[in-house]
Amino acid sequence: MRKRLSLLFTLVLSLVLILAGCGGGGKEAAETGSTDTGSEAATTTPEAGGSGGTLVVGRGGDSAALDPAIVTDGESIKIAQQVFDPLLAYKSGTTEVEGALAESWEISDDALTYTFKLRQGVKFHDGTDFNADAVVFNFNRWSDPNSKFKFEGDSFDYYDSMFGPDGSRVIKSVEAKDESTVVITLNQPQAPFLQNLAMPAFSIASPAAVEKSGADFKSNPVGTGPFVFKEWKRSDSITLDKNPDYWQEGLPKLDKVIVRSIPDNTARFNALQNGEIDLMEDLSPDDLATLESNPDLQKFNRPPFNVGYLGFNVEKKPFDDPKVRIALSHAVDKQGIIDAFFAGQAEPAKNPMPPSLWGYNDSIEDYDYNLDEAKKLLADAGYPNGIDQALTFYAMPVPRPYMPDGRKVAEVIQASFEQIGVKVNIESPEWATYLDDLKNGKKADLFMLGWTGDNGDPDNFLYTLLDKDSIGSNNYSRYVSEPLHELLVKAQQETDQDARAKLYEEAQVIIHDDAPWVPLVHSTPLLAGSAKVQGYVPSPTGSEPYADISIGQ
Repeated sequence: MRKRLSLLFTLVLSLVLILAGCGGGGKEAAETGSTDTGSEAATTTPEAGGSGGTLVVGRGGDSAALDPAIVTDGESIKIAQQVFDPLLAYKSGTTEVEGALAESWEISDDALTYTFKLRQGVKFHDGTDFNADAVVFNFNRWSDPNSKFKFEGDSFDYYDSMFGPDGSRVIKSVEAKDESTVVITLNQPQAPFLQNLAMPAFSIASPAAVEKSGADFKSNPVGTGPFVFKEWKRSDSITLDKNPDYWQEGLPKLDKVIVRSIPDNTARFNALQNGEIDLMEDLSPDDLATLESNPDLQKFNRPPFNVGYLGFNVEKKPFDDPKVRIALSHAVDKQGIIDAFFAGQAEPAKNPMPPSLWGYNDSIEDYDYNLDEAKKLLADAGYPNGIDQALTFYAMPVPRPYMPDGRKVAEVIQASFEQIGVKVNIESPEWATYLDDLKNGKKADLFMLGWTGDNGDPDNFLYTLLDKDSIGSNNYSRYVSEPLHELLVKAQQETDQDARAKLYEEAQVIIHDDAPWVPLVHSTPLLAGSAKVQGYVPSPTGSEPYADISIGQ
């Protein structure tokens, strides 16, 4: 066995993209909510030294569920990071792995066995012990399709997309060697394995609470995190109390966190200016000048680590034909969209992963905005007069870090498509329905969505979003390419970063030529807060624990 600073571990850590943050916070937005201030004041008087008090966070919408194992949306993950801890975590403002519930780990020479030494004396919020058996319980729950703790409607999408679907699992077994030691054995090496384990989706839940609550666990989460779940008012707010027995000494600094759903960007910014909230996500670029001129407020920039895209359901005609997909790619004015809606806080995207990530293929030439070329390619595909059937176009009903106003952007795309004879009808169902409809692939012909990277590895963009194994989870285009799959699996098993980078560059060529998406933008998410907010460091992954935040005088 080798210690974690061994050669192989050094190679694994070299995969990490370390992106230092300069403030701000939040991953994505969700469904509708209330703009009432609620029963709590926005900021209570802090104790001496800037600790204590209540932090009120405004976001674009509600969580889908509070069990991190069954969700993929950022708003749900945002709450999970306050209530739960994973075995590993990311250092503040980066995607560099560090210990969390696991204090240390060793990796075998063949990179197939990982031995984790667990932190001792940690309690779940229900008073039960965190130990090796609890870790094994959670992994069994995630991996076993017949688990009695996989409740109706639950889908462990992240587990499948990170560790392979049933029948081709990366993880062979998870065993409790003793009360504080867990051994995870793999079927084959996976270079981003530690990066994946640090994702909030693999946070450790209380087995006793899962057994007691059953399907209601998604509304009554119990973890070991810095805050204890107290109350969820659907589409309004989630209240979290300080965990007085948290294992990290001196944390959390706050007594309470209230996360409010305020769907409209302007209303959310008004709430911040009026002192109703302390921190807000997804600031509209149009409000940036007002923010910067107000000495009582401060700006936070989340590192640009995302992609917003227009996706095609490739199982549906006419999008089963790549010629049609390429034709429509030429009918999207990316720079015009950025100029109109992003106030300079974005750049055009040509690949499914951001250029700040290693393995990015900058040699790829984007499909330029050219309506004449789009018409010609449609004719070549058998549509000389355009597409006569009206297509269903899903536009996001909520603001996202990579898409401040999905409906307006969709209307711009709709207008361009009409000029080449393609009619689309825009629909924007509420957020949970939106995601469900895209997951089952039965309603939308094309759609808008995006992704903020989870763990600093290209695998988290390319395999997670576009591999055939991810259909039913995050591959909403339902795109299948065997050559792509072979490259991505090979890249997972390769430990040399340079070799992996070349494989990902090849993969991006395949994706570009098949065009299951129109990559639209990579944005720099803007966030804002009261000048009293201290210690807030945003993660490039789009969400982070609030344990280090305090409210100053």
